[in-house]
Amino acid sequence: MSETYDYIIVGSGTAGGLLAYNLTQAGARCLLIEAGKNFRKETFPRLEGDASAQMYWGGGFELSHDASMAFLRGKVVGGGSIVNQGLMDRFDEVAFDDWRAESGVDFFSLAAMAPYYDAVEAKLALHTFTAVERNQNAEKFVAGCEACGYEWKYLRRGQADCGLEEGNDCIGCLNGCHRDSKQSSMVVFVRPAEALGLELVTETEVEWVEPAGEVVRVHASQAGTAKTYQARRLILSGGALGTTAVLLRSGFKPRYPALGKYFASHPQFMFFAIYDEEINAHQGYFQTVNSKDPRFRPRGFKLENVFAGPASSALLFTGYGRAHHEIMRQYCHMACAEVAIRDENAGEIEVGKNGRLAIKKQLTDQDRRRMKDGTAVLKEILAASGARQVIESPLYFGLHLMGGSRMGTDPATSVVEPDYKLRGFDNIYVCDSSLYPNAPGINPALTVMALSQRLSEQLTRS
Repeated sequence: MSETYDYIIVGSGTAGGLLAYNLTQAGARCLLIEAGKNFRKETFPRLEGDASAQMYWGGGFELSHDASMAFLRGKVVGGGSIVNQGLMDRFDEVAFDDWRAESGVDFFSLAAMAPYYDAVEAKLALHTFTAVERNQNAEKFVAGCEACGYEWKYLRRGQADCGLEEGNDCIGCLNGCHRDSKQSSMVVFVRPAEALGLELVTETEVEWVEPAGEVVRVHASQAGTAKTYQARRLILSGGALGTTAVLLRSGFKPRYPALGKYFASHPQFMFFAIYDEEINAHQGYFQTVNSKDPRFRPRGFKLENVFAGPASSALLFTGYGRAHHEIMRQYCHMACAEVAIRDENAGEIEVGKNGRLAIKKQLTDQDRRRMKDGTAVLKEILAASGARQVIESPLYFGLHLMGGSRMGTDPATSVVEPDYKLRGFDNIYVCDSSLYPNAPGINPALTVMALSQRLSEQLTRS
């Protein structure tokens, strides 16, 4: 420990990058610690297998304790914002009303959060898609929705210059954007913060943290070597799994009964529709539309028009040898969509004696009802779009990982105070999706940034 920073921020993703930029810009001496590698647009892996191995925790995905569900989280400078689809949605009053009722936090409302949404959106290049940008995957989804009388909408994405007119296909963006077009935390916040003096340490995993009076010590491992850093203030922004694991390894569980509990993940169920004609869903913009039918929100599901590369898609089908080969031969004739449900926050995150994560997450009866309800609607849509066969993947995923260190006013059901402080400590803060009281049923990324903007302003005023 050669020096004491004003802030140490753990995690460079959607929350951590924005916090690092705002605080560095305000004149604070900040250290940003990231467990993943430090890629640039020129060095992102070009092959799907390499990207999975190098840019995700678990070498691609992590499994629940009973291997029934897979979880995806980015392990790279920029975190999940590097490997997600960059969709930017504000929450609605349904989500905030539920949050406020469950947490007791009064600023969980659309009106109270609007200034922070505004401030974040002003920092991003945002684009709402139009009809000319729909590829054939989207065309089939729209046609099916309209034939069945269901409403749909164009998506808004954080992107600048995707270069489709130059022959670029955006499906490669899931392995890191090679144009710096996607508005990832790395592009928008981390690189500019470095130019302002932010110190970035990569491939360094934080093991545990130690409150020590006026400072907080951060104990980490870098290539097998123990490292210790200290700061006057610590902000944990490692996401639901990362932040919660650090707090558990630090021995805080006896102090906070809710630590590790109330985990949710928006489980997503994939469906592939096969058509007689070529769809080539891997070409062009790979996600431009999704469902917006007012009947779906109260039923707890939404439908998303998505796709994946051939290696990732191949993992979603069962079978071996010739049977699997016959499915993959039809890759260019496939469209794809998914059912995403607003799940109950009934999961739990634990850490064993060896420090390894155990994620206990199973579908509840309500989750299954919502999945079956959404599945019936999606199959109706795909059939109406002209699909001659629909294949339902037996695997399902959690991509939006939320809860585990949630914010609230009740010490029995929350870990973090409404001022973002770890309850009982004045210099340890938590700001990421681990704060979420429950699953909103809406893409969480923009709200993570809005909450981070709010904390940034709180800290720079103090």
